[in-house]
Amino acid sequence: MLRSMENFIGALDLIPAGSHVLCAVSGGADSVCLLHALYHLREKKFFTLSAAHFNHQLRGEEASRDQEFVAQFVRLCCGPQRLGDGGTLPAVELYIGSGDVAGEAKARGICLEEAGRDLRYSFLQRTAGEIGADRIATAHTANDNVETMLFNLARGTGLRGLGGIPPARGNIIRPLLTTGRQEVEDYLAYRGLPHVEDSTNASDDYARNRVRHQVIPVLEEISPGLLARAADTAASLRADEACLTNLARKIAGQAEFRGRELMIPAAEIAGAEGPIAIRALRLLLGRLCGEGKDCAAVHLNALLALCRGTKPSGQVDLPKGYTARREYGALVLAPREERAVPEAGPMPAPGERDFGPWRILCQEEAYTGQPQGPFEFWLDGSGSIELRTRQVGDRLTLMGRPGKTVKKWMIDLKIPRIQRDTLPVFQMDGQVAAVAGVGPDQRSLPRRGEQAWHITVFPLLRDRKE
Repeated sequence: MLRSMENFIGALDLIPAGSHVLCAVSGGADSVCLLHALYHLREKKFFTLSAAHFNHQLRGEEASRDQEFVAQFVRLCCGPQRLGDGGTLPAVELYIGSGDVAGEAKARGICLEEAGRDLRYSFLQRTAGEIGADRIATAHTANDNVETMLFNLARGTGLRGLGGIPPARGNIIRPLLTTGRQEVEDYLAYRGLPHVEDSTNASDDYARNRVRHQVIPVLEEISPGLLARAADTAASLRADEACLTNLARKIAGQAEFRGRELMIPAAEIAGAEGPIAIRALRLLLGRLCGEGKDCAAVHLNALLALCRGTKPSGQVDLPKGYTARREYGALVLAPREERAVPEAGPMPAPGERDFGPWRILCQEEAYTGQPQGPFEFWLDGSGSIELRTRQVGDRLTLMGRPGKTVKKWMIDLKIPRIQRDTLPVFQMDGQVAAVAGVGPDQRSLPRRGEQAWHITVFPLLRDRKE
């Protein structure tokens, strides 16, 4: 088993020479086997080894028993190691953490398994950072891999789910991933090594345990050698997934941030083959929301339909407080926000005022024929200015062009729907004098040489999400 594990580590370079490995140890058979095997491989692989145990505070005295067992095992079985050349490797250092998993699950409205996993990995990552460990080893075995593949298949999945547990992800490594549980038990028996059993592992109240106790034995009986073939299949599927993801990454790389919003031409997604487009969308969501915030297939397919649709506007609500919308030729992914309708009222003249997501600056100066634009323009300075949002029936006549409703102007100018109800409308003497993003009405333009209101409209800048 040691030789097989060493070959697996070497083939994938899971532990480069000079690494510092933090081994997660629960006290169960798999983790005891992993720690002991790494303890004996460190001489050949030239790496530093530490251990970590996390107490989930869920099983009362049994959890305390596990913690004490791990401490005793590390002290008695992983002490200073004398080498053949007379040198000595240091004892394995153990780091212990704990967390209120039940309280975390209740506070976040998630299951105990998810809360425990989050707290455990948070502890492992934090400890690795504190001690300078660049690898965290977990004791997932070939059996765990098959269980994961079958469990994902039962729930519905794609290549990534059928690929099972990856041998490495980030700084997490799984050196036992091609080692079966029977091999682990044989190793412990041969070495005379003790371990503790989690009482919940025997209960079929958990879905994964039913797969472990009822499904896999039947499949192994029907077709012996299941674990090895499943491991080969998983590796092949992961390679296919990596190939498709690399193609998708080239598309996703064209997206750019605009403040906290991530934008990409919708045609880039729409023109890609479905499997690549879906992966590109998943990468974009990961870039915006952070890794692990994957959407379900129904959301990804809705995003793809949004990109391939002919309507210039549309929106899809996503989990975790995010949304996606179509803005003509662009797909925009952003945090979901409740946009309050800006409050109508007078515009200080001269002065400045925030109006929803916009800041408006008004200065008094002589008009000398400066060009009029959609966000910077000059209005007749003889009257006062009122601010409001658009209303049904508002009309605007730009210089040299026929009059239209404000709604029609906004559509013609391809102003995103999400902006239309926030753009400031400038009203003078009861009529529309200008609309930000469109421009001033010709009836409100100043004459050359006269005093005028110089209006500039800026978007309120928000922090960019890196």
